[in-house]
Amino acid sequence: MSSERLSEYVNSLKGKKIAIVGIGVSNRPLAKLLLEAGNDVTICDKSDKEKLGDTYTELSSMGARFSLGDDYLENISADIIFRTPGLHPKFLQKYADKGAILTSEMEVFFSLCPCKTIAITGSDGKTTTSTLISEFLKEEGYTVHLGGNIGRPLLCDIPDFTEKDIAVLELSSFQLHGMKCSPDVAVVTNIAPNHLDVHPTFEDYCYAKESIFSNQKAESLLVLNFDNDITREFAGKAAGEVLFFSSKSEISSGACLKDGNILLNGKVLLNAGDIKIPGAHNVENYMTAICATRGLVSEKSIIKVAREFGGVEHRIEFIRELRGVKYYNDSIASSPTRTIAGLRSFDRKVILIAGGHDKLIPFKPLATEVMKRVTALLVSGETAEKIAAAVKAEPGWSEELLPVTVCPDFEAVTKAASAYAKEGDIVILSPACSSFDCFPNFAVRGRTFKKLVNELS
Repeated sequence: MSSERLSEYVNSLKGKKIAIVGIGVSNRPLAKLLLEAGNDVTICDKSDKEKLGDTYTELSSMGARFSLGDDYLENISADIIFRTPGLHPKFLQKYADKGAILTSEMEVFFSLCPCKTIAITGSDGKTTTSTLISEFLKEEGYTVHLGGNIGRPLLCDIPDFTEKDIAVLELSSFQLHGMKCSPDVAVVTNIAPNHLDVHPTFEDYCYAKESIFSNQKAESLLVLNFDNDITREFAGKAAGEVLFFSSKSEISSGACLKDGNILLNGKVLLNAGDIKIPGAHNVENYMTAICATRGLVSEKSIIKVAREFGGVEHRIEFIRELRGVKYYNDSIASSPTRTIAGLRSFDRKVILIAGGHDKLIPFKPLATEVMKRVTALLVSGETAEKIAAAVKAEPGWSEELLPVTVCPDFEAVTKAASAYAKEGDIVILSPACSSFDCFPNFAVRGRTFKKLVNELS
């Protein structure tokens, strides 16, 4: 049945002109799916033929046309346009105004998915929360399909789904913008300024996040952060049931932290001390996942995962200890709030490596936290000077109290941190910025850091 639904949709597009805008991770499988069915597909991408390399060769051999280069968004002629997540819908609105259907791989997935869907968004904590939800469900015996922003698109996997399965999706604001479908269970971990290099305003960013629940039904569930002013207000717009989670307030409808225990609807479910991965933010991630899987998983499964789950790659991931210095990879921390949470995970000050692509987010809150929790700051990338300036502008800063070093590149900043560290120190890569100045994504950045650290002697 799932296979038939996908085939029917793909076949329904025959005879129509299809444009796929952006041929990144999420759109490559989609392009192959449509081309294999004999559809008329034009790939529009800013990269040239040489940069696309094997992708161009493969899709061209399957019959794709191409519109490449700086003018790739001009003169698109299509009945249906599939938007890449990283492109704001406003750049394609003129085609929608002329009658083209503007959609995305993720929106089509939601319309065709035969099983229950749980989707997670937010400024921080999306990946760990998505993974915890998946781990809870797998421990309970469900077949789980984990995807979206966390690693892989799931549309082409739909033929393998059954109605009893559960799809768990991490969704970015880019994927959500303009989406007209919502999951059965929607989760918003928190909202803080982020991706302001793509979203024209913070309000636009918030609006995109709201899309995760704006089309839910009365029987849907929305999980929100009670401690975040913006997400707390989302409850008034919910169509279905709302569960909150909070580490600061005792709440009766949802999960909260009290006397070191996690409570669900007033009942003790888990001792926070049982959670293997460190950090107060991970206690919040557990509360979020517990709310999202309420009624689906047992207390036994939750406790087992808490005691055994060691964390996700690139999230305060221990790399090695060398000459008494411990190295951690927190490359997922692509915003100041996420880096702040990482710094708070340790019971002592650390040596921090930060910097990357500029998302136009203020670094003042990060600088304040750095003054409290960092012994030395080493920065590189586009934002190196901005972060350094923000820290040096903090009251009481001095080079003797908190050395700040600007390095020319990623390898240099890693070696400089190692040279500065002495026995008993902790060195953590927690960039507070996205990776796109030097790397295609945070995972490549994190693996590069691990390689450099493992090569230290």
